[in-house]
Amino acid sequence: MAKVLLAMSGGVDSSTAAYLLKERGHEVTGATMRLLPDEEPAEPGRRTCCAQRDIADARQAAEKLGFNFWVFNFQLLFFHEVIKRFAAAYAQGLTPNPCLDCNRYLKFRLFWDRAEALGNDYMATGHYARIERDQGPYQGRYLLKKARDLTKDQSYALYALRQEQLARALLPLGEVTKAEVRELAANLGLAAADKPDSQDICFVRRGRYTDFLATLGPPPPPGNLVDQKGRLLGRHQGLPHYTVGQRKGLGLSRPEPWYVLRLDPRRNEVVVGPEAELYQTRALVEDVNLIAFERLTGPLEVMVKLRYRHQEIPAQLVPRPQGVLMLFQTPQKAVSPGQAAVFYQGEVVVGGGIIARTQE
Repeated sequence: MAKVLLAMSGGVDSSTAAYLLKERGHEVTGATMRLLPDEEPAEPGRRTCCAQRDIADARQAAEKLGFNFWVFNFQLLFFHEVIKRFAAAYAQGLTPNPCLDCNRYLKFRLFWDRAEALGNDYMATGHYARIERDQGPYQGRYLLKKARDLTKDQSYALYALRQEQLARALLPLGEVTKAEVRELAANLGLAAADKPDSQDICFVRRGRYTDFLATLGPPPPPGNLVDQKGRLLGRHQGLPHYTVGQRKGLGLSRPEPWYVLRLDPRRNEVVVGPEAELYQTRALVEDVNLIAFERLTGPLEVMVKLRYRHQEIPAQLVPRPQGVLMLFQTPQKAVSPGQAAVFYQGEVVVGGGIIARTQE
């Protein structure tokens, strides 16, 4: 019997994952990460995670299923590893995904350290993805694969997992569908059975992300709004207010829509242009983590997701000293530095990294 520490968010997925782990004969302990103070409730309609209600729902599931439950206070660590990275990325003209940092720096690093310190053999989460040991062309490596339920697949969010983490992680929802999870949770009488999935940035409880950034420090300096040739078109309110592909809020009056093409933190400029200039044929990816291979030794044909909800597109990966160059078969719209690009071969996650720039 393996001892497993399960990361519980208070939602239906991790609560049902606990039952599946127990059914497989594991000795389960649940734990929720307390990430935020509770003095400010989220505005109505905003679906977040790791709030006080979520902790209560996770505890109810643990009591219902008969296993011990812990709360780990990671508030300070969450601020430094996720919130500060989020703010710094926007200040640098990037578009970050803080959920990826939470997985990378908290769930599969700090949470695992706590699991190991408590004598557990594995840690588990409620992600929809699969981990398998290869018996074929990937030379015996641990592989991260898409979930059976492709409509809920979360392999994109786990691309940064390393071999030693994959070897000691369990993802019990990889083989089941979301509908089956909700039905099972309802049959078990779990409070989270009908709970909506969290979709918002958990620490932005009210307003827009720019309102939250304003609480962390001085407002970003305004600057010039320019076209591709550097011609002055107007002024911008500060880089964090803009993302690649944005059309509204530019304050421009033109016969055709213009979009944000890129953000230049060195000059503090927002570069805009017509839609035709928004398409890219290549992008450099840095901070690359490879799962299926130890390293790239030459060009590799893959499918790529450029954002979590992005449809996969064919591309060629070319090794570069500072990362990987992606060459797209067809030009892609609004490729955003700061977002993760994740590489696939069929159902296997080859690896991924952070889009650094679209021009080389």
